[in-house]
Amino acid sequence: MRAIGLPATFEAWQAAARALLREGVPPGEVEWREAVDAPASEAPPAGGARVPRQFLDVARQAAGASDPGRWAVLYAVLWRLVHESRELLASTRDPDVRRLNGLAAQGRREAQQAEMQEVLALEQQGGGAAPFVPTRAGLDELRAAAARCEGCDLFRHATQTVFGRGPSDTRVVLVGEQPGDQEDLKGAPFVGPAGEVLDRALGEAGLDRGRVYVTNAVKHFKFVERGKRRIHQTPRWAASAPPRRAPSSARSFGCCASAGDSSRRAGPRRRSPPAIRRRCCAARTTPSRRGSTRCCATTFVSSPPLSGARSPLTPSAPA
Repeated sequence: MRAIGLPATFEAWQAAARALLREGVPPGEVEWREAVDAPASEAPPAGGARVPRQFLDVARQAAGASDPGRWAVLYAVLWRLVHESRELLASTRDPDVRRLNGLAAQGRREAQQAEMQEVLALEQQGGGAAPFVPTRAGLDELRAAAARCEGCDLFRHATQTVFGRGPSDTRVVLVGEQPGDQEDLKGAPFVGPAGEVLDRALGEAGLDRGRVYVTNAVKHFKFVERGKRRIHQTPRWAASAPPRRAPSSARSFGCCASAGDSSRRAGPRRRSPPAIRRRCCAARTTPSRRGSTRCCATTFVSSPPLSGARSPLTPSAPA
């Protein structure tokens, strides 16, 4: 039996799993142990087994769960993907796949609960973005307030605030996760690669972008520099969560569509009536379980986000 001690992070598990795969160690011969002071395993050279990107996305979510048995489940599924079938995740009744999906759901719940606790703590301390948001403001006032917002650290590194654009009398609103590199440089939402995908989706749905209001749940670009490139990082929305309440008092919308996890979590929370839970194939969106609210009649959630880099349509990725 091989005992593997590792810090409780996805990256530490990934490095250890890669090494075990290279040595051909099956799941039944591995005992996973979490150790706070355990040194992180060095990642083996790139070029090993490749797995569907969907697995990496789900595995990262499962790694965020508090269940100590998650590492064994992750390695069992990884082993089967490499040695049995790359289509394993499509077998939703498979015990290992069901366990993996359950852990991913647990990880998402716990992450959201932690962020909501952070939001409440910030609000109680008078921090976060709430003090920067004027009450009963219109879009012009909110745009000016967003440019001055220093409720979180994102403003320190971003080029500028990227506020929403579109007609104030619109009945359709599209909410993305955060600005990308091109959006940050140009100061406008959805003008980079994601904007091209959005334009095609709107065209297929028969919608005129000029009549749609587009914005992001987070108004600053969060990134990490790798050489000359700025790579997108998922923002922590806790500090900037309060402003999402402002537009609901500024406008009433007929339909609100969100793309990406941050916009989904920052979006409406009430359940839709069954009549509006229908699929919108042209825009690749489905009605949200959170559904209608006082600020919009119908809410749609796009899955995946409007980004080719994170799309499950991407064939494969290194394990």
